[in-house]
Amino acid sequence: MNKKLLLVEDDIKLSNDIKKQLVFEGFEIDTAFDGLLGERLIQRNQYDCLLFDVNMPGKNGYDLAESVRKMKKTTPIILLTAFGEIEDKLQGFDCGADDYITKPFHFKELLARIKVALKRSEHYGIEKKSIIVADLVIDLAKKQVYRNDVPIKLTAREFLLLTILADAQGSPVSKKELIKTVWGTSFEINTNTIEVFINLLRNKIDKNFTPKLIKTRSGFGYYLGKD
Repeated sequence: MNKKLLLVEDDIKLSNDIKKQLVFEGFEIDTAFDGLLGERLIQRNQYDCLLFDVNMPGKNGYDLAESVRKMKKTTPIILLTAFGEIEDKLQGFDCGADDYITKPFHFKELLARIKVALKRSEHYGIEKKSIIVADLVIDLAKKQVYRNDVPIKLTAREFLLLTILADAQGSPVSKKELIKTVWGTSFEINTNTIEVFINLLRNKIDKNFTPKLIKTRSGFGYYLGKD
């Protein structure tokens, strides 16, 4: 079954070019030219990956990503934007985006990022149904996380990071290994990016709960543990 994607991009020529190439690669593509229409399509349909331009009418890409997460959807989101500053990327991640590609970009890079996002979202949950660490429950089938029975909303990338740490059963996972597993080997991701995502996870998983579960083992990486 072909993967179904939604592209929300107000540049009609760029949208048509991307759609044509993705269809050639075997994907099913819906398109919208403003954020409000994109939001309505997401409410009515199930997509495997979402591509949002940042600067578009109706509702911008940041707001649209945030809206998707409020719908409790964990569908991978990739932002397409002319802005490349770290503050813009952090804003996108904070709104629920999983990846970020700066215009102008080569289609091969976009395709690679889409494939990584799809693989990442399917990577876990085939054999196990859930992982439990203390009062933290990771439902792999439903892609939901609970701490002391309180639901916690995570982006697809945050969910994968947490699952990798939990799956290691207390053993530390290095930053290099996290980068390779979550982002793949095709992209230049530095260790600061991992630190940003770990801090985002800590704010959601540990900030309002005890004991703190996400730990750092200096020189080795991160792990989940009660002590």
